[in-house]
Amino acid sequence: MVNTANASQAGIGVIGGSGFYSFLDDVTEIQVDTPYGAPSDSLFLGEIAGRRVAFLPRHGRGHHLPPHRINYRANLWALRSVGVRQVLGPCAVGGLRSEYGPGTLLVPDQLVDRTQSRPQTYFDGVPLPDGSVSNVVHVSLADPYCPAGRAAALKAARGRDWEPVDGGTLVVIEGPRFSTRAESRWYADQGWSVVGMTGHPEAVLARELELCYTSLTLVTDLDAGAETGEGVSHDEVLRVFAANVDRLRGVLFDTVAGLPEGSEARDCLCAGALGGMDPGIRLP
Repeated sequence: MVNTANASQAGIGVIGGSGFYSFLDDVTEIQVDTPYGAPSDSLFLGEIAGRRVAFLPRHGRGHHLPPHRINYRANLWALRSVGVRQVLGPCAVGGLRSEYGPGTLLVPDQLVDRTQSRPQTYFDGVPLPDGSVSNVVHVSLADPYCPAGRAAALKAARGRDWEPVDGGTLVVIEGPRFSTRAESRWYADQGWSVVGMTGHPEAVLARELELCYTSLTLVTDLDAGAETGEGVSHDEVLRVFAANVDRLRGVLFDTVAGLPEGSEARDCLCAGALGGMDPGIRLP
């Protein structure tokens, strides 16, 4: 394991699959220790449009981690430890409305948690290896996604002739099973837009670490309640995602290039989410 104090630095993180970094030149692979255990995989550091980016395969490079077994706390901590302050979190989702069919790109502005067993805070009072213990801290998540990141993602998509859905609610379920038809219809009846398995607790943990977090959701299927027939299949999800991954990668890279930097960087509520409160734990 490397000492992250001596590791290459990156200001932007992308949590996604190997398809987002595999063709970059001069990629540096580093392993990072965290007080919360090992992240899903190594970090892969490269450069896009002059910006240093750390890529992290959410499910591991072999896609061996199911959504409920991902160490989300270690993943976000590892990214922050190498200097990341802005995070993009692309993910595959099911559409809950007939108009959000396969191939739709939706940039959500709201989140609903329907998971059951995932650690979703750093502030749980458990001593860390360095002896620090978190204080009681309640962060605001009224608006879970970074407005600057969302604006950059929407502009990038439109620049590639992919008209995105601007806003909507991502409901995150525990997985790894798909929804029943009744569950899917209930989610739709609530007015929610898309359903996935990995967007939570990433957004929450990013906010606790004062990171900017932006989700880009690619609809791979109409969820069970929004269609007739046999419902969602794993093969269908993989097929549609593979058909759109190059396009999504292009949007992500353009988003990286469009994220604010210099004097404009981090001019948002995300950067001051703790509001001067002492978290107790020593943030990387």
